[in-house]
Amino acid sequence: MSRNAAVPVMPLTEVRYRGTIENLRRDIQALDVDAVLLLDTHNVVYASGFFHSPNERPIGLLVPVNGPPRLLVPLLEKEHAEDNWVGHVQTYDEFPGTEHPVLWMIRTSGYRRIAVDTLETRLFMAASELVDSLVLTDCVERLRYIKTDAELALVRAAARYADMVLEAILHESGNIIRRGGTEIDILAAGLTHAQAAMKRELGPAFGPTKCGLVGTVHTGVRASLPHGKTLPRTPVFGEPMIAGIGASVGGYHAESGVTFAIGGITDDQRPCFEAAIACDAAGRAALVPGASCQGVNEAALQPIRRAGLSSFLRHRIGHGMGVQGHEAPWLAPGDDTPVQVGMVFSNEPGIYRPGLDGYRTISTMIVGSDGVEVPSRFQAEHPLEKRVISL
Repeated sequence: MSRNAAVPVMPLTEVRYRGTIENLRRDIQALDVDAVLLLDTHNVVYASGFFHSPNERPIGLLVPVNGPPRLLVPLLEKEHAEDNWVGHVQTYDEFPGTEHPVLWMIRTSGYRRIAVDTLETRLFMAASELVDSLVLTDCVERLRYIKTDAELALVRAAARYADMVLEAILHESGNIIRRGGTEIDILAAGLTHAQAAMKRELGPAFGPTKCGLVGTVHTGVRASLPHGKTLPRTPVFGEPMIAGIGASVGGYHAESGVTFAIGGITDDQRPCFEAAIACDAAGRAALVPGASCQGVNEAALQPIRRAGLSSFLRHRIGHGMGVQGHEAPWLAPGDDTPVQVGMVFSNEPGIYRPGLDGYRTISTMIVGSDGVEVPSRFQAEHPLEKRVISL
């Protein structure tokens, strides 16, 4: 099977979600509560697979220590929620209502000792009056740190589609630029190519889940901005072009990104390209079980410092990924979380020279027991000299 061939992948199953609920029950018992109410959108999706469009109307997932879970939703989501495996659905009429929906959820839960994953201060005070004990917990966020094999399969699929965008950008950009096309045209060509493949290969099974592609392409002086906006600007010979792509399959995220050279690599640019590549390798080498996340960040950024480019650093080396494109833990100062097998991180060294240009690469890393797996293969398959856009 070729690198670009689709590997069969399926959405997460009810069995997996039931397993997550059981893990959650185990953890909340240690909190000495009777149930946990999940209110964070991504925690609800993670634990139930109930994909929904978040808005001002709260949606909750109630998980008792004993008894079936319940989805607590606005009336307009009733049928949608009833299609979910959870089955037990309770509804409120509307937001904001005569009683705030979150207070309604806590009151109608029937439990006097309850944990919540997030709650506004003003609601926490009111909710505390409805129960004997109200506890804030991050137990679901910590469960999300370690991905199962089924989740990792979705991450790998997402990384493949992100790579596919970069492949199309590499092959199409020269023609687009010669025609006077812009950054917007280049990004659109890449996304359109990969979106067609995603639609063709994933099929209707993924319809209820979250699948998609997003990205940016920015060139020249604006490449010195870590979050540059894609504009109707035609790239110019001699400039770097940063392309950063995020993909999601079945609700799980991955990223791929690279800096292309328009026309060729200059002597001034080469040290920046090479330092970013060295950082990518250093990040992979440092990401071993037991290492601290902040230690990985420090080790990964050393090649940029050794190259005398420290003043052009603007951000950490990476972040966790899963049901969110950016989620804990963080490969950054201040996060001493130990690296564990099954964690997923981005690896994105960036060098940003104000008023001149910028360089960034992005790969997805999966922590394994015998080394780091990098499902983002674009960089490995396209060494520096193959990242040149011919004009």
